[in-house]
Amino acid sequence: MITINNKNLKYKLVAINNESSNKQVDFEPGKVSFISEENTFYLVIKKDSMSNLRQVKLGMSEFIKNSKGDTTINFDTFKLALPEISPEVLFNVIFEIISFETHEKITYKKENKINNFVFNIEAEEYDDLYKENLIKNKYVNYARDLQDFPPNIGTSNFYGEKISKDAINIEGLKVSVLKNRELKNLNMNLVLAVNAGSNHEANVVVLEYNNNPGGEKIALVGKGICFDTGGYDLKPSTFIEGMKFDMTGAAIVVSIAMALAEAKAKVNFVAIGLFTDNLIGTKATLPESVLKSKNGLTVEVNNTDAEGRLILADGITYAIKEKNADKIYDIATLTGATAMALGESASGVFTEFDEMWENLENASKYTTERFWRLPIFEDHKEQVQNDSILADLTNSCNKGPGGSTAAAFLTFFAEDKKFLHIDCSRVVRVGLKGQGYIVKTIFEALKNY
Repeated sequence: MITINNKNLKYKLVAINNESSNKQVDFEPGKVSFISEENTFYLVIKKDSMSNLRQVKLGMSEFIKNSKGDTTINFDTFKLALPEISPEVLFNVIFEIISFETHEKITYKKENKINNFVFNIEAEEYDDLYKENLIKNKYVNYARDLQDFPPNIGTSNFYGEKISKDAINIEGLKVSVLKNRELKNLNMNLVLAVNAGSNHEANVVVLEYNNNPGGEKIALVGKGICFDTGGYDLKPSTFIEGMKFDMTGAAIVVSIAMALAEAKAKVNFVAIGLFTDNLIGTKATLPESVLKSKNGLTVEVNNTDAEGRLILADGITYAIKEKNADKIYDIATLTGATAMALGESASGVFTEFDEMWENLENASKYTTERFWRLPIFEDHKEQVQNDSILADLTNSCNKGPGGSTAAAFLTFFAEDKKFLHIDCSRVVRVGLKGQGYIVKTIFEALKNY
């Protein structure tokens, strides 16, 4: 539990830099020392270090995980120890770490250790930021929960039912779920082709919110592959682990939508979470199949393991044709190529629109999440067209930069709308635990759009 300005707690946490004269403290940066006579913990920050914020994150994380009881965090001491960091950013980081480490995680163990201690941030004049963080981090944790469900439970039907049930009570948020019959009527043939091998219908969760009369309508489109075997282009066993996380893009966009609506943000949006499996079966789509997309372009399926861009393509067209979106953000664990390029350091961002990149980059400086812009060149678009023998486009190019050609494929469906694609395969989980990454950055980018 996180409170603000409740000072009557047993313990206290303060920050000091490594030039302090307190001889009872271990001055290794990021370490926490406890002085029992004072009931006080000291977190050491190395003065003038480029990694100060990382020290705070690591030190706070360890402190919360090993906490002894209810604790007041003296925010003024953190500001003094870290004068180079914006107080708002610092407050956000402290709040986020507490929220992350005290959240009751998805588990099926008989014994589940829960941190029920109170962590109070002693910080005058930060009430509004505290209230915003309560909402924002609630939905970071919601995204983490969606990510963490095991694939035998976290099916497309499960996500459709759960999200619609959770979202329906948020004021102003319109909720609908499209299943196979509706998808067929809407000519969303690419989604249906990916779903063809599954025992569960596709569930396209649509969350719509309008609170900015006359303003642009933003679309958030998320890849929600509940488990990705690769289809007939079957993944080897070493790449099967963690494929339940291939639904992370959809988890992120619905969580952003719920956070913005609960915060009563001045924004118009439609969030589209495209949930389905990509499995092998007697009805699964075959390699070299030719499909007709919702926007009329034909696609040759040269790799059934390049399924994410297929469902995103129909999702983007749905946002434009059915929901009149003016601007598109899509989020997906899309390519191994981008994961290899950036590793766990950052999400890849592909856009031809500087304004969209700058808005995202500015928001990321506030949230401390990292993004890196990568190119979409004309020759990438030409390759997507030329590598198909039978259709307008191929879903998988024969060679070249796979992250860029995947993004180039999606531009054909964005039509004349401004479009930004986030490829986030490596950053959205640590091991087999979801991180809810990106939720807070897009929330910040759009909350006063």
